[in-house]
Amino acid sequence: MALVIRKCSPNDEEVKPLLSALSDELFRITGNDGRASFSDDDMYRERSVFLIVMANGEAVGCGGLRPVTDEVCEIKRMYAKYRGQGIGGTILQRLERHARQYGYKEIWLETRKVNQDAVQFYLQQGYQVRSNYGKYVGRSEAICFKKVVAEE
Repeated sequence: MALVIRKCSPNDEEVKPLLSALSDELFRITGNDGRASFSDDDMYRERSVFLIVMANGEAVGCGGLRPVTDEVCEIKRMYAKYRGQGIGGTILQRLERHARQYGYKEIWLETRKVNQDAVQFYLQQGYQVRSNYGKYVGRSEAICFKKVVAEE
């Protein structure tokens, strides 16, 4: 499967079905669709990016990153329509590349402990569990990750 990745807006028509499918899947797994933790406006801030992945003309994945601090960014709304096709890893690698280009030192993200596919995916991609941050502090259902991306 040849993947083509490009910058886009989370409001683009071809992205909307992906974000809707992500919300449906999160609700099925966790009981929460995750929409309250994402603002389209964040993707228009400086040092932010939102990406779409296309395969044979079909939108098959998306994801974004936004600043948390000058040195830390956060991954938001990452989704791969098909499992086991390398889509998620491809999106994540491209987001990590953008994070380095924007000068971030670390990437943070949150998922739910019950979402074991996501937990295992991030661990396999070199992310480490970190203490919960921001609105996730004190929320036992949340698990937060970090990865250092600064060039040595």
